[in-house]
Amino acid sequence: MPNVFGAPHKGTEPRHEQVVFCQDEASGLRAIIAIYSTALGPSLGGTRFYPYGSEEEALADVLNLSRGMAYKNALAGLDLGGGKAVIIGDPATDKSEAMLRAYGRFVQSLNGRYYTACDVGTFSEDMDIVARECRFVTGRTVAHGGAGDSSILTAFGVFQGMRAAAETVWGAPTLRGKRVGVEGVGKVGHRLVEHLREDGADVVICDVDEAAVDRVRALHPEVEVVADADAMVRTELDVYAPCALGGSLNDDTVPVLAARIVCGAANNQLAHSGVEKRLADRGILYAPDYVVNSGGVIQVADEIEGFNFDRAKARAAGIFDTTRKIFALASDEGVPPAVAADRLAERRMSEVGRLRSILL
Repeated sequence: MPNVFGAPHKGTEPRHEQVVFCQDEASGLRAIIAIYSTALGPSLGGTRFYPYGSEEEALADVLNLSRGMAYKNALAGLDLGGGKAVIIGDPATDKSEAMLRAYGRFVQSLNGRYYTACDVGTFSEDMDIVARECRFVTGRTVAHGGAGDSSILTAFGVFQGMRAAAETVWGAPTLRGKRVGVEGVGKVGHRLVEHLREDGADVVICDVDEAAVDRVRALHPEVEVVADADAMVRTELDVYAPCALGGSLNDDTVPVLAARIVCGAANNQLAHSGVEKRLADRGILYAPDYVVNSGGVIQVADEIEGFNFDRAKARAAGIFDTTRKIFALASDEGVPPAVAADRLAERRMSEVGRLRSILL
């Protein structure tokens, strides 16, 4: 099977502050919560409900994802650290009220060091259940004072990053007349298609879920469909937008990728360290995933203050400027954009985190 987890950020091995294994036999809960950093504030990251093949796979995923959240939150300008949680199981058959409430008890036991939200396999309605046992929950339904579906601003932010990439490559911040391939048209991908069509882009899609493809085609019959992810990377494209699971940029796909830009919503798109250099060597501009897909975390973070959509959207619009800044830094320092993004995030975590040592 493909690598669905992707690679951790470069440098030394992760130095997580805390990793908690959670188990409740009665409800069937098996979960792992990983807190990478609280240098900028309480850690924030979603809960992924996924049928991992083993506990080792689940641990590898939550460690990578939690570190990615620290970098994402840092570059989004949030006063929040990075954390993530995974629940091991099939959400279609294993999820229950008792399990979610048991999970909420474990999150509550961390006393605010970790705020949870939605991710793959979990939804705002699930967060409402978790919140019955826990105060540290975001991404709740509108009926319960939450922001609702975070895919709205995730897709908006990816589109802003893509506009910045288009400006860097073609001189104008628009995808009009460009051919964009969206791999995965689920919660985020189908909304990205809407932004692209409104901007005048020609769109190609694929998804393992035929119903997701049919939903997009019903609204946009002019959209082209290719068979699968392998066919997508080999298709003549201007922009490749991976919006499914991670690891899509690897030793097999990068050599055959025809696109000039890679910019999508999936987490951990680079299968391993070194892929970012191979993209740069081929002249392919890579918009770092954790930069452009931060609209969702911006949305749920705003909920902690008392959600205001216009305020959150204005902050998510800043992804355009952040992405431009990263491309400029990469050019000035002669490094791939992924390296430049890492440096900016690490600098903010170090500089702002240091302030916590100042006694008040």
